Amino acid sequence: MMFNLNRHISILQNFTKPPSSDTAGMIKINSGIHAPESHGEAHTRREILSQPALWEEVYHLVHQQSEAIAGFLNPILEKEQLRIVLTGAGTSGYIGDSAQGTLQKAWQKSVQAVPTTEIVTQPQATFIRSVPTLLISFARSGNSPESVETVKLADQCCDEVYHLIITCNNDGALAHMGAANPDKAYCIILPEATNDKSLAMTSSFTCMLLTALLVANVATIEGSYSKVQHIVAQGKVIFENKFLLESLVQKGFERVVFLGSGEMLGIARECHLKLLELTDGKQVCMSDSFLGFRHGPRAFVNENTLLVYLFSRNPHILRYERDLAEDTARDARSIRSLQIGRAGGLELPNSNTITLKMDPENEYQMIAATLVGQLMGYYSALHAGLNPDSPSTSGSISRVVQGVNIYQE
Repeated sequence: MMFNLNRHISILQNFTKPPSSDTAGMIKINSGIHAPESHGEAHTRREILSQPALWEEVYHLVHQQSEAIAGFLNPILEKEQLRIVLTGAGTSGYIGDSAQGTLQKAWQKSVQAVPTTEIVTQPQATFIRSVPTLLISFARSGNSPESVETVKLADQCCDEVYHLIITCNNDGALAHMGAANPDKAYCIILPEATNDKSLAMTSSFTCMLLTALLVANVATIEGSYSKVQHIVAQGKVIFENKFLLESLVQKGFERVVFLGSGEMLGIARECHLKLLELTDGKQVCMSDSFLGFRHGPRAFVNENTLLVYLFSRNPHILRYERDLAEDTARDARSIRSLQIGRAGGLELPNSNTITLKMDPENEYQMIAATLVGQLMGYYSALHAGLNPDSPSTSGSISRVVQGVNIYQE
């Protein structure tokens, strides 16, 4: 399947007129809101809009390599006491947080998500020399000092280690490291369009996450296509609600909180980071789990806070999440919220909803919810007078991290 960017940019362009009246759970939108396509921040805008098409392209890429991927992984997954470590830095690290549960359930092996930024400083806290280890590395550029050093440390600290590298850059250091050791490493290089040129990772995050989830189901890859089509449809629904997201940004909330459970906690963390990065730290925000939020972090909320509920696809987990949302709705300060999730959502005061058709058995659905944080970050940057492609006016953060020295013990 060929990638058609222009067709998918039209997804947003077809909705240049805001809704004329309230819909269930949504506020009326000011017709004066500008559309993102009218601005010159080409990279971030294009990279956000391209994702539904790229998700399908990633599916076909993994499908084409499925026999080779299975041939590499199956003998490794048969090893007794195998440990699987998911790693990356920053946004790439949140891929591991999001994918951990799905991979552990699929492979019935111990799977742990540990950022490269922790492994580099204390590798002995992650690696066990005598235990066979599969290190799955996620990296947009594959050139971050911590990413490269983590692969080297795994080789040094484990008697038996294998590498699955998922990257967006064919010319990155990780891609070359994987190619140099084909007996111990397999590298999945995603389409060049996923190698985001803007500072903030958007399509690279969702496409690497989707790749990891597809790899977990590589033995039955054909059955995943309908699930991928489902998240493509969810992504389009979120794009259709762009005016709602921009209108919330325009309200100028002092604080924003993203909440998620399990796999959605990783997505909440990524949404939090997108809003922080794209506003150059001007938007105060945080993320947490629904249950964890009760244990202290709830003190972060004031009367000018927006709570973003990333509801679970799992009906059991959802019961806990609904309790927190209903409890918060009783707060005398009238806290505003945004619900992302299934039809038949909660009827909460001061709340808006983006309703998605949810399938409890579709493990890929976490991916579409990421668009909410990306769009909120994009609109927030514009309304703060920042260029979303390079929002860091001080230069304190960059596309590939700078200034990291690697020290040998």
